[in-house]
Parts: sequence; structure tokens; C-alpha cells
Amino acid sequence: MTTKTQLAAQPQHQADRAFRLILRFLARGYDRHLQRLDLSELDDHALNDIGLSRRDVEREIAKPFWR
Repeated sequence: MTTKTQLAAQPQHQADRAFRLILRFLARGYDRHLQRLDLSELDDHALNDIGLSRRDVEREIAKPFWR
């Protein structure tokens, strides 16, 4: 049986969950951004060592943070 308190708490629970999902999405995007900055600072020799070209890096850093 659902009480009035439980019913009242459901929208807040949904809002909290949505807020956490948004924060997680933004945190992942920021992490990607930082990784792409690091990648853009590698010289051609280091890129060659990891099997990437400068063009690969340019393509990667051109992506929006959510991709």
C-alpha cells in the first residue's frame, strides 16, 4: 500500500534522479574534453606510438563534448 508521504516523495525522487543523470552526462563530457585536450598536446612521435595521425586527432577534438 502506498502512503501519502510515499506519493509526495516520488516526484522529488524523479527530480533527484534526473539531476544525477544530468550531472553524470556533464561530468562525462568534461572528462572527454580534458582527454581531447591532452590528446591535442601530444607530438607526432607520441601519436605515432599510439597509432594515431594528426588528422585523427583533429577529427577527435572537433567532436562536441557529448560524443
